[in-house]
Amino acid sequence: KDFDKAATYPTNHVMKGTKVMEGHGICRVLAVGDKTEQGKVFEAVQIDDSVKTPLNEQLDGLSDWITKVSYGFAALIVIGRIIMYFVTNGTDCFGSMEQVAPFIAYVLQTLMIAVTLVVVAVPEGLPMAVTLSLAYSMRRMLKTNNLVRKMHACETMGATTVICTDKTGTLTQNLMSVDEMKMYGDTPKEVLDEGIAVNSTASIDFSDNKKPQILGNPTEGALLLWLNKKGVDYRAIRESVKTVAEVPFSTERKYMATIVKRGSERVLFVKGAPEIVAKFCDIDDARRNEIRERLTGYQNQAMRTLAFAYKVLGNGDDIDTAKLTPDAHLTFQAVAAISDPIRPDVPAAVKECIDAGITVKIVTGDTSATAIEIARQIGIWDADTPAEAQITGPDFAALSDDEAFNRVMKLKVMSRARPTDKQRLVNLLQKHDAVVAVTGDGTNDAPALNHAHVGLSLGSGTSVAKEASDMTLIDDSFRSIVNAVMWGRSLYRNIQRFLFFQLVVNVTALLLVLCGSVIGTEMPLTVTQILWVNIIMDTFAALALASLPPSEEVMKEKPRKRTDFIITRGMAKGIVFCGLAFFAVLFALLLHSLSSGADLHIHELSIFFTTFVMLQFWNLFNARVFGTTDSAFKGLSKSYGMELIVLAILAGQFLIVQFGGAVFRTVPLDGQT
Repeated sequence: KDFDKAATYPTNHVMKGTKVMEGHGICRVLAVGDKTEQGKVFEAVQIDDSVKTPLNEQLDGLSDWITKVSYGFAALIVIGRIIMYFVTNGTDCFGSMEQVAPFIAYVLQTLMIAVTLVVVAVPEGLPMAVTLSLAYSMRRMLKTNNLVRKMHACETMGATTVICTDKTGTLTQNLMSVDEMKMYGDTPKEVLDEGIAVNSTASIDFSDNKKPQILGNPTEGALLLWLNKKGVDYRAIRESVKTVAEVPFSTERKYMATIVKRGSERVLFVKGAPEIVAKFCDIDDARRNEIRERLTGYQNQAMRTLAFAYKVLGNGDDIDTAKLTPDAHLTFQAVAAISDPIRPDVPAAVKECIDAGITVKIVTGDTSATAIEIARQIGIWDADTPAEAQITGPDFAALSDDEAFNRVMKLKVMSRARPTDKQRLVNLLQKHDAVVAVTGDGTNDAPALNHAHVGLSLGSGTSVAKEASDMTLIDDSFRSIVNAVMWGRSLYRNIQRFLFFQLVVNVTALLLVLCGSVIGTEMPLTVTQILWVNIIMDTFAALALASLPPSEEVMKEKPRKRTDFIITRGMAKGIVFCGLAFFAVLFALLLHSLSSGADLHIHELSIFFTTFVMLQFWNLFNARVFGTTDSAFKGLSKSYGMELIVLAILAGQFLIVQFGGAVFRTVPLDGQT
């Protein structure tokens, strides 16, 4: 009759996998197999959500755009050259086979030029550049305690707009400690210390004196550590008495009781839920109300509470410790407030996320009061936050799809959350076009981790959670999430830098092919020269721009929208401007060579080839600082990868021009040239 309906799971239900430790009873089977809660988790983990990453969507859009533009230019070349042929030769070119043959050859040459233009326009080095950038980031992110299990997570973190985080371990230290111990009555402190030491099943491993490890129940371990900080040796106390009887803590009793014999007397020690322990004690109403108010204050601060009581038993006393009653006449000793402290760096890290335009939501199985207090401590909840910003898992499950859809963006805290609630929250946020990152450490978190754009498991989590995730936070810290966002945003900018670099080259080459075909000049670069240019564009540039370190400046920006085109307006202007400038220089050089009567002599072509490469060499420095106001040479001395690549390009170009000969169609150039 008296089960907790507001609990995460109904407390009168036995879940699949539950171990029966004692007692007997009769159960009615309500579900089996996939219909059980464990079965639902397993089934949800197996579903392939097929959620496309923001980068994939934007690269798909870029490829469509480049395809349309290149095909459009190719069509213009074919149409324009055919019209020019008819204008120059007239329309009477189909009279005989001798007249048709030149036209067919001309059309074939035109089609070859059109195909060349399409090949030049496509940034075939982009997939390699993206893969190199992702792989490099995976390796470097490991040093910031982010183990990337799926490559796309590196970049997707940079597009994150919502982080759904759990509480224990990520926001808190997962280390229970006694925040306050309030004594009542005239009980000597030594008696309280004795009760804490002997009425416990936990121990402490002092192998490392600087960092003692709790063995057993974390809450009981926190009490023993509290004694240790006071200079009390709990082991000496335990050895000084003999345990006569012990009743371990259980959720039914909600208390633990131990009877010990010290000397000739027996003492009963009890600890447990304050409202339960208080029933066994002789307390007047005023003191009872005082204790209740103090407990409410502790609970509103997200603290666990325990009460302590004892009784010196007479020789004739025969007390059933497993069934204590109000007539036990215990002496109420104290109330302890035990907290799992917030990690010191979490509030600053959460503020950094908020300043970067990322919404942080807490999803936990704890009570509403605890979850809201944690939210207040980390800075996402204040006195002005509306009540509708929090909801419990059962209440969320009761909402219709439309009601839940309209509410999810306003939510800041979800307490008493179950796996299906967390997964539903993620799916609804994604319907709002949010890019969602989710943290979790348990098997029950696996569905949400699997459905999120980026699932972040904890290093201390279960293997199921890690398998369902895209990234593992080795140190369980929220600060590592912020570092991952910074890396992701910097990685996206590096990809944009590579695109800027390569599209400038492509625009320049495209205009040269287009104008060269109009004036009747063949492409002034050979296949081997174009191959060298492609090596510069695809391999060297990808390595140089992928190895650029992350910048904290990106955390001052707002997250990009999923619908944003990867080429921004400013980026497009820069590409067009640089492409036109490079084309003007090269075309002027080409026209000068033609006007001099050299008919594109090898010497002039070598100068043209070198000029083309050196313009792209400068373009690499230009792309390196794209999106910033920095000098092109700022920080170059600290970027050893960039220095090596720059030297490799210079050395390669020198060797090709000076010693390439017929293979590269070059002649040596002297200093005067």
